[in-house]
Amino acid sequence: MRVLQSFPEGRATTNPYLLQLSRSLSPNVDVLGFTWRRALTSRYDVFHVHWPEILLQGRTPGRALARRMLFRLFLARLRLRRTAVVRTLHNVRSHELSPRHDQRLLERFDQRTTLWIRLNPFTPVPAGALEQTIPHGDYRDWYFDQPSGATVPGRMLYFGLLRPYKGVDALVDSFRQLGSGLDPQPTLRIVGAPQSSELAQRLRLGAAGDPRIEFVLRHASDAELADAIGAAELVVLPYAEMHNSGAALLALSLNRPVLVPENAVTAALAEEVGAEWVLTYNGPLCAQALADALARARRPRDTPTPNLAHRRWNVGAADHVTAYERAVQAQRTR
Repeated sequence: MRVLQSFPEGRATTNPYLLQLSRSLSPNVDVLGFTWRRALTSRYDVFHVHWPEILLQGRTPGRALARRMLFRLFLARLRLRRTAVVRTLHNVRSHELSPRHDQRLLERFDQRTTLWIRLNPFTPVPAGALEQTIPHGDYRDWYFDQPSGATVPGRMLYFGLLRPYKGVDALVDSFRQLGSGLDPQPTLRIVGAPQSSELAQRLRLGAAGDPRIEFVLRHASDAELADAIGAAELVVLPYAEMHNSGAALLALSLNRPVLVPENAVTAALAEEVGAEWVLTYNGPLCAQALADALARARRPRDTPTPNLAHRRWNVGAADHVTAYERAVQAQRTR
């Protein structure tokens, strides 16, 4: 079976989730990285897409227009060749604001989708659609040979892309309200590339005058992330909309507790891996929630590591192969 993935090969900034998926599939599937030439001219049985809106994005208006034209040709080819389309739903909805004409193209793409993969059972899929639930894999093998830093008492960490919906502004505001009399003195490190220079400036202004807050506002290498996570007593991910989080799985893979907003998804994750590893808070993030979570993170835990047995990539790869086979069979019988 030949599967064209929606992401290109060989980029240093490609999400490790995607790279681990590609590598775990390779023994059983011929995996192709995405190029427009390959999408429009090569032979493949399945197109597996993760964030379809990315295929329409261009850095300039001219490039965006060219992408739309290519996307229309691609839709036509998928239809004419009756190619199975599998889509992984990473979010309930896209966090990218697309123009109306792009939204219409994405709606047409959804209509061409054969099977939907969801990463947890709470993700909605179109009524009557063919679907399969495959949990997000862990990162233990990916970071196996990366040395982690020594834990810094009081260190809290946010890492990942900086976008408005991820609540980093609220984290900075809440941290600033933590009293200076705590022992050890809490510190906050924020590591990741901001979506815009305006967001970066707003975060710096929000933290101005507080030497306990440190920013590393750029893409971090695997080694840098391993060091930052290892140095943290607590990883804080205050997303306004928490549904699936690769960052949470990465922190847990490196044996660091995470603080996340409480909802059905995070409650299920806590039950799966251990409530002492997944700490939650209700309502808006505040200084008291940070202080309480830091105190809970320091307590002795019953298990030395989070239980990620259901997140192994050999299991996830086999489930993906099954999903591809189901999609191909469904497309043939339509």
